[in-house]
Amino acid sequence: MKNNIAITVTGLTKKFSYSVKNPHSGWIKNLFAPGTKEIVAVNNISFSVKHGERIAFIGPNGAGKSTTIKMLTGILFPTSGTVSILGFDPTKDRKKLAYQIGTVFGQRSQLLPNLPLTDSLEFFGVMYDMSKQDINDRIAELVRVFELDPFLLQPVRKLSLGQRMRAEVAASLIHRPKIILLDEPTIGLDVVAKKSLRDLLLKINKEENTTIFLTSHDVGDIETLCDRTIVINHGTLIKDLPTENLAKTFVFEKYIDLIAEVRFTGFPELPLGIRYTHQDENKITVVVDINKINVQESLRKLLDLFHVEDIDVYNADLETVIRHIYERDTTGN
Repeated sequence: MKNNIAITVTGLTKKFSYSVKNPHSGWIKNLFAPGTKEIVAVNNISFSVKHGERIAFIGPNGAGKSTTIKMLTGILFPTSGTVSILGFDPTKDRKKLAYQIGTVFGQRSQLLPNLPLTDSLEFFGVMYDMSKQDINDRIAELVRVFELDPFLLQPVRKLSLGQRMRAEVAASLIHRPKIILLDEPTIGLDVVAKKSLRDLLLKINKEENTTIFLTSHDVGDIETLCDRTIVINHGTLIKDLPTENLAKTFVFEKYIDLIAEVRFTGFPELPLGIRYTHQDENKITVVVDINKINVQESLRKLLDLFHVEDIDVYNADLETVIRHIYERDTTGN
């Protein structure tokens, strides 16, 4: 683990081949000698991650994020290129590597659904060859840090989504991994649950120096959790920069929903830097260019124009952020 490097990826490429029918060939030839088509899911990407870094690995659906994570964990083998994680080659040392990393997949639970949460935590401790005393000590620590006590004895299937995701992260940390890989950990969570989970991840990173490697479509996850962002699209790495720079340079739109107090009767001209994206008598959505006007000033001007019952302010979606990245690269601005 030279130079404090936890992950090194060099020239990583993954190609998938599959059979296709040739419309100009007979069915017998298609059956016994079909044609093949190749897809490049990940195309010659390289990057490194230091111990304790918090990395966002982002891109639209189909960009190659999940394929990359599967190669980092040894689930998939690369077509070419190399991966080194904590000095291990995932293609050769997958079992040894498993003792050093934790994984969380937001849409796929690793917990035992019909048993109390304590059973899942104990099960993972045994799976990682921990002693009974170490398991008990670590569970007590995780219960305290993640505030699991109120639902510790409930069957996992009865937990709310926010409770389950806290439990998922806790379970992934039972063996004190040096790296945790999270795939959409806040998907489906409400605002309060998202903040709670993000705070816990930051605490673990600070107290245990756990390296965080995160994929998410939630710009809030990226801005709050990660100090560095790697952007991938069509299998190619297109940006690797501090998240602060990403936010300043590319995340310059905020969206505001205005819900009618009774109903909107008109749609007046908006101040500079604000434009409509949706208009009806019950709801108006505007987009704010924060390079031209800040959110606080936008809200003040909008409330002067409209009588509203409720307001919601939120970030642009990830696809919009990536579009801005491409626009900046194309124009050179």
